[in-house]
Parts: sequence; structure tokens; C-alpha cells
Amino acid sequence: MKNVLEEIKLKAKSLKKTIVLCEGEDKRVIEAAATITKEGIAKIVLIGNEEECKRVAPDVDITGITLVDPLTSDKLSTYAEILYQERKAKGMTEEEALKQAKDRTMFGALMLKAGDVDGYVSGACHSTANTLRPGLQVVKTAPGIKTVSSCFIMIAPEGVEHTYNPDGVAVFADCAINIEPDAQQLADIAVSSAKTAKAIAGIEPRVAMLSFSTKGSGNDDKFFKSVPKMQEATAIAKAMAPDLALDGEFQFDAAVAPEVGLLKAPDSSVAGKANVFVFPNINAGNIGYKIAQRFGNYMAIGPICQGFARPLNDLSRGCNVEDIIATVAVTALQAE
Repeated sequence: MKNVLEEIKLKAKSLKKTIVLCEGEDKRVIEAAATITKEGIAKIVLIGNEEECKRVAPDVDITGITLVDPLTSDKLSTYAEILYQERKAKGMTEEEALKQAKDRTMFGALMLKAGDVDGYVSGACHSTANTLRPGLQVVKTAPGIKTVSSCFIMIAPEGVEHTYNPDGVAVFADCAINIEPDAQQLADIAVSSAKTAKAIAGIEPRVAMLSFSTKGSGNDDKFFKSVPKMQEATAIAKAMAPDLALDGEFQFDAAVAPEVGLLKAPDSSVAGKANVFVFPNINAGNIGYKIAQRFGNYMAIGPICQGFARPLNDLSRGCNVEDIIATVAVTALQAE
């Protein structure tokens, strides 16, 4: 099995991108910044100050890391003006813009908007909402993209045979942003996740639209209509990307187990061999990736955000140093 994470890091090294980490108050982030810098995975701008870093992580060598404190930065007024121009139509005043620009996550997003960095990573000690809100307000979505979504690249532990995941890597979506996506949003998520699978994970995507039902075997029309929603999403996604290997709706076993796929969906080119999984809502997606993490010892890289105009990613607050390093490497690849 190829080492997917090492391949991602190696490619990131060749790109020499600059990534801002917004949480210089977090020891894990400082440690990750130091390792990334030492290994040459990316150039790091850390939002914080030297005194703070020494207090939080006294044994970490921060040589080569660019430290930026919003409160003392000579770019503060410039960034505040960018924020004001983006938000004045919503009623923001210049005074409010200056105040908000001092916030570390907002400051990082403004650095990205200004083109002073290539990518943004935050969320180790901030909620997803606090991390992504600045992106939605100032970075905004890519042209033609309606839905900002997320996925996790799930990497299997090395040295273990994976009967239902021979490549040792899969993509799970959306596990972090869209709570109850409608059919169009699910289709957008599917197409975006397939692109991420190919560009970042290095796999040829085979997308399964997941449900508790396989090809109409279950029905909940009377109460929730989740099965018809996945069926509609499948049809929309197929129309959006007719060359993409995508099918559904599938139960998980029908999506990954060849023997079940053959039994339940014999005419499908995806059943039994899917590697990109679109969950019907955030409940299923979040539970699913964490089961794979804890029971299967999979590494979860992400959530990787999809749909922003420039690379912007959110960490799980339960992340470790290696998770941060991996997310920075992925962000660098998105900036290519």
C-alpha cells in the first residue's frame, strides 16, 4: 500500500507555498509549525508573538517561522480596509472593521484575501463556525460554486490488509459543514469530493451516495424522505458530471463489499468498490468518520474545505500535531 500522506507531503514540499496558522496560542499548532518549517513542507506564518510561543511551548524551536501579531502589524489598517469594503453593504462601519480585523482568525483570512499567503489553516482551539465565518465573509466562494462543503481524506493504518479498501485511502463527505444538505447541495458535495479525491488523495474516484437503503430497498417517504433525497441527488450529480463513476443510493456494505454490491446492485459500476462516500447528512458523516478513526485506526485528514475561492481549512479541536501537519500539506496542494 502506498503511503498517501507521505506522497502529499512530498508534493507540498515541491510547491513551496506559504500557509498561515492562526492559533499561535496553541502548543500543538506551534509544534506543528516548527516541524513543517524544519521539513520544508511549507513556509509558515504563525499568528502570535515570540513571548507567547515561548510561554506556551518553551522547548520548541521556532526558527524560520514568521510570527505576526495583529495588534502590532503594520498591515492592520490595510486589512481592516479590505474587510470594510467586503462588509460595508452589510452595515459594517470602519470602526467595526478595524476591531474585527484584530481577531486572529479574521486576520488570517484577510491575509489570504490580500494574497499575502497561499492558504489558511485554523480550528485547533476554535469552533468550525468561528474558523469558517471569516472565510465566508471575505474569501468567499469560487466562481460557479454554490456550496462550500468539506470532506475527510481517510488513510488506513500501515501494515494492515484492507479487504474493502485496497488503496488504503478513502474520502468521506460532508462531515463538518452542511448539517442537512438538500439534493442539489449533496450533488455539489459529491462532485467536489471527487475532485478532491483525485487531486489530493491521488485516487480515481468512485462515488457512492449513501443511505440506509440500496436502490429503493428502504423507504421513509411518510416521515423524512431521506431516501428520495439521495436518489434525486444521485440523478443531479450524474447530470453535473456524466463521466464520473457515481451511483446510489447505497447502504455502506453495498458500496464497499463486492459480494454485497453484486447481490444488491448487480448493474452498478460503483457498487462494491466505492472509495468516495457522500453521507446523507452531518449526523451520519460525522459519526461515520469518527468510527473509522477510533475503531479502524484510520487517520482523518481534514475537514478539507471545498468551494472557497482560495484554500482555507478547518482543524478538528481534537487534532494532534500530525493532523495539523497533514492539513497544512493538503492546503498547499489546494493552492497549486
